[in-house]
Amino acid sequence: MLKNKEIVVGITGGIAAYKTAELVRAFTRKGANVHVVMTKNAMEFVTPLTFQTLSGNPVIHNSFELFTGSKIGHIALADVADQVVIVPATANIIGKIANGIADDFLTTMIMAITVPVLFVPSMNTKMWESTIVQRNIEKLKDNGYQFMEPGSGDLACGTSGKGRLPTIEEIVERMEDIFTEKDLMNERILVTAGPTMEFVDPVRCITNRSSGKMGYAIAKIAKRRGAEVTLITGKTYIESPHGDIQVIEVTTAVEMRDAVIDHYRRSTIIIKAAAVADFKCKAENCQKIKKQCNVDSMTLELEKNPDILEELGRIKENRILVGFAAETDNVLEHAVDKLKRKNLDLIVANNVAQEGIGFGSDNNEVSIIDKTGGVRHVPRLSKDEIAHVILDAVKKAMKKRKKKEEDWY
Repeated sequence: MLKNKEIVVGITGGIAAYKTAELVRAFTRKGANVHVVMTKNAMEFVTPLTFQTLSGNPVIHNSFELFTGSKIGHIALADVADQVVIVPATANIIGKIANGIADDFLTTMIMAITVPVLFVPSMNTKMWESTIVQRNIEKLKDNGYQFMEPGSGDLACGTSGKGRLPTIEEIVERMEDIFTEKDLMNERILVTAGPTMEFVDPVRCITNRSSGKMGYAIAKIAKRRGAEVTLITGKTYIESPHGDIQVIEVTTAVEMRDAVIDHYRRSTIIIKAAAVADFKCKAENCQKIKKQCNVDSMTLELEKNPDILEELGRIKENRILVGFAAETDNVLEHAVDKLKRKNLDLIVANNVAQEGIGFGSDNNEVSIIDKTGGVRHVPRLSKDEIAHVILDAVKKAMKKRKKKEEDWY
């Protein structure tokens, strides 16, 4: 979402200014063209040369500086910008902008800005909680400016509390969220992700190679597009999605089934991206099974786990139900069979035997099949991009259903 966007990063005089170097790097890695504006106080913490090197653009800090040629700097940059982020947003910069003070390049530019402006505060806890600061923040919010909440933890001043700069990942996610069209505002989406684990004994388990990345990407992008999202996830090593997403952690297939049944009724869309174990041990050993030196093999008796997707297919009513088919051969044939047997609206099929996609990868290559047999092949993309394509297919399926219902009436 940040590719080819013109982003202005306003850096002010707070100790967290040093972290903005990583933020500028993150924006450029996403394909954005970054323009850095620094206040005089910001240059006490980091030099302009650092940001010019990272952004590839001149750093502006002089109130009377021209942008290009004869163009007046603060006006020209305001016209170019797609979005502005002020980080760290100190009590000083918040107060000045809230009260219409324009005494340097950054504050003057903000007065001419018509695109979204995001403040990312960082300051001492007592300053953050100050009545004056909070009143200024409310004034800015009332005028359409956006704010992130600071994090909590150890602060540079030696105290601990609320006032830390949010993580770089959180800031980037919020910026991408601002750029994303909110076309799923009225939807409640339930997503499952990750592997399940079935215990053989207290030490060993049966599981699979799913990383959970595809399901997490779907949950993140669905939230970014305005949906209310519930994520039911097996054990993964992925950081929980940022933003207001309800995350429910489970371990076994039975736990996942129970969590899904508890929450599916509120959902308008269900996307089952989890890799659920088909079988579990018939009898779990309470003690660790010891290796016997004179025995070369052992047998585990397995029994079927509940088929969550099939159960949802029977009880889904008018909800959109999306399944996944991770296959190693005859991919489309197996996927179509699964779609029909389990009464799905869409199925996302991929060949997990293919190098560089599927389990554990940041990329995927899939085919999306609908109820009519229509197939859309999606070439190798990042899982975030694949998530957008899947959600687009869900929207299309919803429109088809709505039209069919209108035609029926």
